[in-house]
Amino acid sequence: MAVEYKSHEKLDLIEQITRLDGTKYMEISNMVQNGRAELAAERNFIKEVRILQLNIPHSVHVAKYEDYINQNYSMPDESMDHFEEWKKTPEMQEEVKMILKENHVG
Repeated sequence: MAVEYKSHEKLDLIEQITRLDGTKYMEISNMVQNGRAELAAERNFIKEVRILQLNIPHSVHVAKYEDYINQNYSMPDESMDHFEEWKKTPEMQEEVKMILKENHVG
């Protein structure tokens, strides 16, 4: 049985998102999702988004995380009424940690 995807995004950048409470986290994203995060900041759903690194290599860790995101999340359109933080399983949190490490971020 084929895996069903909610989205088909290629992830190629690392960004830092600041929640409304001031806490920050790193996300593996792309320019479209970064634009949605910028819009979310303008609408006060999050405090800030900042790109830390562009054009990250498409490593095995990025591919695994990309599959997870595309299977579990749909990309919001401009009519969004909230910012959905991508929740990570412990395995996916480890993948993000490896992506940050291989890109010398964090």
